[in-house]
Amino acid sequence: MPAGARLLLLDTTVLVYAKGADHPLRDPSRDLIQAIAEQRIDATTTPEVIQEFVHVRARRRGREEAAALGRDYAELLSPLVSVESTHLERGLAIFTSADSPGAFDSVLAAVALDTGARLVSADEAFAKVRGLNLSILNGENIRQLLD
Repeated sequence: MPAGARLLLLDTTVLVYAKGADHPLRDPSRDLIQAIAEQRIDATTTPEVIQEFVHVRARRRGREEAAALGRDYAELLSPLVSVESTHLERGLAIFTSADSPGAFDSVLAAVALDTGARLVSADEAFAKVRGLNLSILNGENIRQLLD
């Protein structure tokens, strides 16, 4: 897996908005996914993020479509980053700190910190994680990432 600040680690929100209905974050998400597909930027995620996307999508569109899109994302973002016990432990430490993101997001933040990747998410709670290289999902931030 490529390492460094140029590698993006995508949160579930990016995947959901890219395939979702009309929303202010849909176009920035789609622009980012397109840039990844065109190999203009390196990005990955975790199997757990793909799993969460499939779960959310299946509630609205059915299991077959959700699973197919999950497979597509897994292929696009491969190699996926495996969450290790060290990520879990660091994530739980983040989770127990004051004003932290939720447990799932805390573990994802730990993965980003460990890999040195820039985390991309619509969830501003990630900004509370000290030392996290973060881009909040919006048009301006995505344009900056793609420049």
